[in-house]
Amino acid sequence: MMQQYLSIKAEHPNELLFYRMGDFYELFFADAVRAAKLIDLTLTARGKAGGEPIPMAGVPYHAVDGYLAKLVQLGESVAIVEQIGDPATSKGPVERAVQRIVTPGTVTDEALLRANQDICIVAVTSFTKGDNTQYGLASLALSTGQFIVTEPSSEQALLADLQRLNPAEVLYDEQFINTDALQNYSGLRRRPTWEFDIETAEQQLNMQFGTQSLSGFGIHTGSLSVGCAGCILQYIKDTQKCALPHISSLVLQTQHDSVQMDAATRRNLELTQNLSGGIENTVFAVLDRTQTPMGARLLQQWIHRPSTQHALLQQRYSAIGDFIENGFSELQDALRQIGDIQRVLSRLALRSARPRDFARLQNAFNTLPQVQTLLAEHSAPKIKALANSVSSFPELADLLNRAITENPPVVIRDGGVIADGYNAELDELRALSKGATDYLAVLEEREKAATGIATLKVGYNRVHGFFIEVSKGQSALVPEHYIRRQTLKNNERYIIEELKEHEEKVLNSQSKALALEKALYEELFDALLPHLNALTISANALAECDVLANLAQVAVDLSFYRPELTEQPGISYQDGRHIVVESVLDAPFIANPVHLSPEQRMLMITGPNMGGKSTYMRQTALIVLLAYIGSYVPAQDCVIGPIDRIFTRIGAADDLASGRSTFMVEMTETATILHNATAHSLVLMDEIGRGTSTYDGLSLAWACAEYLHRNIQAFTLFATHYFELTLLADETSGMSNVHLSALEHEDSIKFMHNVKQGAASKSYGLQVAALAGVPKNVIMSARHKLAELEQQSKHVENTSPLNVTPPAEQLPEIDAGSQLLLDNSDQALFDALDQVAADELSPKQALDFVYLLKSLRQR
Repeated sequence: MMQQYLSIKAEHPNELLFYRMGDFYELFFADAVRAAKLIDLTLTARGKAGGEPIPMAGVPYHAVDGYLAKLVQLGESVAIVEQIGDPATSKGPVERAVQRIVTPGTVTDEALLRANQDICIVAVTSFTKGDNTQYGLASLALSTGQFIVTEPSSEQALLADLQRLNPAEVLYDEQFINTDALQNYSGLRRRPTWEFDIETAEQQLNMQFGTQSLSGFGIHTGSLSVGCAGCILQYIKDTQKCALPHISSLVLQTQHDSVQMDAATRRNLELTQNLSGGIENTVFAVLDRTQTPMGARLLQQWIHRPSTQHALLQQRYSAIGDFIENGFSELQDALRQIGDIQRVLSRLALRSARPRDFARLQNAFNTLPQVQTLLAEHSAPKIKALANSVSSFPELADLLNRAITENPPVVIRDGGVIADGYNAELDELRALSKGATDYLAVLEEREKAATGIATLKVGYNRVHGFFIEVSKGQSALVPEHYIRRQTLKNNERYIIEELKEHEEKVLNSQSKALALEKALYEELFDALLPHLNALTISANALAECDVLANLAQVAVDLSFYRPELTEQPGISYQDGRHIVVESVLDAPFIANPVHLSPEQRMLMITGPNMGGKSTYMRQTALIVLLAYIGSYVPAQDCVIGPIDRIFTRIGAADDLASGRSTFMVEMTETATILHNATAHSLVLMDEIGRGTSTYDGLSLAWACAEYLHRNIQAFTLFATHYFELTLLADETSGMSNVHLSALEHEDSIKFMHNVKQGAASKSYGLQVAALAGVPKNVIMSARHKLAELEQQSKHVENTSPLNVTPPAEQLPEIDAGSQLLLDNSDQALFDALDQVAADELSPKQALDFVYLLKSLRQR
């Protein structure tokens, strides 16, 4: 047996080997030690190897799903070894083989999956030529068959895709350029480069889909992502060891199809995961009123990948409006009966569906005609298209209604799944087995009368079969033809020839009935699999119906309004609200407007800490995002132009594991925005420069604001505590100052959360500190120091030789001699510098002086 175990283990060195022995899956050697630590098993020993005891640990076969769930959550892979030989004919150990490999990215069992979350496996590769690096990415959700490829344009885009997909397992090329970028993900699998070979991958994919080329999917020959898709497909075949008919297409996703968001933006906006890693108080948590798990998963996909296709979005708006006008509650009730048939179909395709999966399909088939009727009541083009994609499958409904018993057991192992009346032979065998009980009662009464033994009983157990039991006190009355079978403490058990013949007959009928039932169960797979493609189309359409009805309910419950998409650049709305903040507030949310246009591209936002600046900025991003997933929005008169990307630089967080301080993280995120934002991007910038000295921070914030406005011309909400920046907004065309209002009374402050035009008069930092509980004597000391610093600041401004930048028309004239001097030396610049008391300049004055010198130099 150990030879057999070790030969199988040699083929699977990286997986924990669950080796079936009787009613247990056993682990040996290092696997046993590792599993005992990971899932708290009792470590024992059995036999010896090299003179040392062999470590051993095991789990009951009937409870294996719970242990597998724990292991895959820890990023482990498990090879399941089953008996495939016949114990009756085997010489030596029964033949065993690996039947499947369970990995974090390939789980399909219901017990191992989270209902509302996609579990996917991702493959990534890169290719560098000179200074140019290209990336490829593919992902597969085996539990639904959704197969996607994309080619990220940069490492930042790759990281954004990885965060969006949140893969349970990552396959990466052994020559991948930056493995550090993958370290945040568990289930990392380094694969040889040849598995990413593009030509081999194209052949494999065409064989899988039954196509001659991948051009029908919009994929060009030579794409790096094709190599990634091929790697995934081969990996899935190796682990599942079966056909994969539900993987029938490949979807190409490009950056132009969706509003792009980098990893920092997804994190800052808390779309489907909050900053603590949970789902509470996220955008998804507020929006989710779906009736099926597949609808919930689709809603998350929409949130993470807002569409830029205006025609599609208009169809979704119209569908939501139709549901609001004509009702959606009956449809939601029906969808609730449908359940998660997407995942049931994937298990059907893998021939791993369990009896209750067939019961779920049975309920779904019986409900589909009602869904079709309800969808027919709506006239919106999108709903009509979805209705045409939903089939009813009456033949399959009839089949499962006849075949599957009510409330079937979890597994087929002990039978009881196929309904009475479905198969005549099975009914006959069951009747024979069931009749055994009646026969035993008759036999017992007859033998009591014949022997005169009042305590005589006829019984059965799995170990000893049928028996006649007599108490030891009456054993003297036992007839001679009784054959002793077992002696107990107080009883004797016997068998007679008639009972023995009946035992053989009954046990034979039971085993035949179970074998026949399992064969009939397998036939159900054969009957359903030819309809797999049509079933998948229906399931996907039902999921989309669920999301649209869900968004209609949200619009009604939360008072959302239909947005207007336009080709004119800009973002404008009235009475906008932050849906997550509003959902947790006890008091009414204070709604505020936004107006960004080609004439006003940046709002410089000032106001007190806790005054609502960050909420105001985030709500704008979320309103845009909701509009671009096709949802109504929490704002009135909402008009939104083309948006290609959303960027956020909000909050403070370090990355000490990578050696990055809070300020370094802030600057990295800022650099990403400045390099990638466009004139059609929405940019949220909050408190740039606060992680360094005041002058450095102000200079950086000033320069970033100017660059965003003048060079990129992105639509920007720029929140700051540097009041000097309000001067920039006042003096720059296309920038405006707004502030979050607050009322101050003596030492207290009341946040009004109203957005008003103009700059704030102060930041109220000391008042907020007092609210936080900073000791009063510290606050008093701070007030004295603040007054002293403000006085010094006024003195510097009054005595500085340079207050503001002279307008261009007021610059001093330079005569020909001076012009010649500037042309031939920098002496004039040096003389000007000598006249400035550098230590007394404010950051604003220093920057103004730089502009003056540049103007002189240009002359």
